[in-house]
Amino acid sequence: MNSSAHETAACRQPLPKLAYDRRESAAMLGISPASLDRLVQRGLLKPSRALHKPLFAISELERFLRETTGAIE
Repeated sequence: MNSSAHETAACRQPLPKLAYDRRESAAMLGISPASLDRLVQRGLLKPSRALHKPLFAISELERFLRETTGAIE
């Protein structure tokens, strides 16, 4: 494979996702989309609404988990 063909193949690799839709986000958290919606309503998760559908940044999902993880008594 010549260098230009190799560079073209490298450009076709999928980019990492920076944000997920509500169903993907709910699945990542192990909850239903309805539960995710309730977390948004309570202000515990903040989606980006720059597009027509809400998107949840990976950093927002990680923040939520960090801030809501507590010791089980």
